[in-house]
Amino acid sequence: MAHTVQGHQRALPQAAVLSLPPSSHAKRLTVLDTLLCGASAGAVAKTFIAPLDRTKIIFQVSSQKFSAKEAFRLIYCTYMKDGFLSLWRGNSATMVRVIPYAAIQFCSHDQYKGILGRYYGFQGKALPPFPRFLAGSLAGTTAVMLTYPLDMVRARMAVTPRQMYSNIMHVFVRIMQEEGIKTLYRGFCPTILGVIPYSGITFFTYETLKKLHAERTRRSQPYSYERLAFGACAGLIGQSASYPLDMVRRRMQTAGVTGQQYGSVLGTMKTIMVQEGGVRGLYKGLSMNWIKGPIAVGVSFTTFDLMHNLLHKMHQLGYFTY
Repeated sequence: MAHTVQGHQRALPQAAVLSLPPSSHAKRLTVLDTLLCGASAGAVAKTFIAPLDRTKIIFQVSSQKFSAKEAFRLIYCTYMKDGFLSLWRGNSATMVRVIPYAAIQFCSHDQYKGILGRYYGFQGKALPPFPRFLAGSLAGTTAVMLTYPLDMVRARMAVTPRQMYSNIMHVFVRIMQEEGIKTLYRGFCPTILGVIPYSGITFFTYETLKKLHAERTRRSQPYSYERLAFGACAGLIGQSASYPLDMVRRRMQTAGVTGQQYGSVLGTMKTIMVQEGGVRGLYKGLSMNWIKGPIAVGVSFTTFDLMHNLLHKMHQLGYFTY
């Protein structure tokens, strides 16, 4: 999809969602248009990888050892027992979270880059390494703070049978009635601690690769397949760096339905290491992330390109007046 490269302005904001430099098009799309592209891309990508994501969460919250064979065996058994659509259980909660998360992350990253650019004297230019990392970390932190309860609900729906929670609102109501409103923020600390390196490293790696690419090729915009490669590398590095905290977050989120008791971040991490081992326990399911991460980025960028092209053509044809 190389013909769409000149139309890009910014990348979409999600677990594989990054920023691009403004386009040189005379007719630029509005912020609302770009947010719509990003939200659509995030939703399509998350839906595409939902069975793998659900499988990863199930292994994260159990003591069963992870392997590719066992992961695909779980997918097959779930399909045979509960039907094809059961592989997407909890995806509705994911969609409710992904759309606002993507919008908030995009807007906040854009604002943080502007603020840091003015502060460090790099307004309108590529930020130096530390501010580049800081902008990504702050954007991820802002998005998590405003959407965390939806992530908790999504995790609960992913690991429980349909009979326990019938829909998103049912999860909220039962948690508040049976476990208290504070439960909606259980696992919040490891989430924040995890998103700081994940989001910071992801944005930093992606934008650094783009900068190096531009210096070597003299092209201001990489091709779509090059963006996919840069995004995949950034996602893999970010996931690997922050994965143990993601494991702790999932254990704390689902403690109410798995019968486990986890009191703190360090306590949860210690329990996992004692019962399941250091590397095996804290990195359980990481290889599944290495599979679904590049897939999610590829689907996200493809969807973003298609949506961007469609909206640009609709503007040219006069369908939108804003």
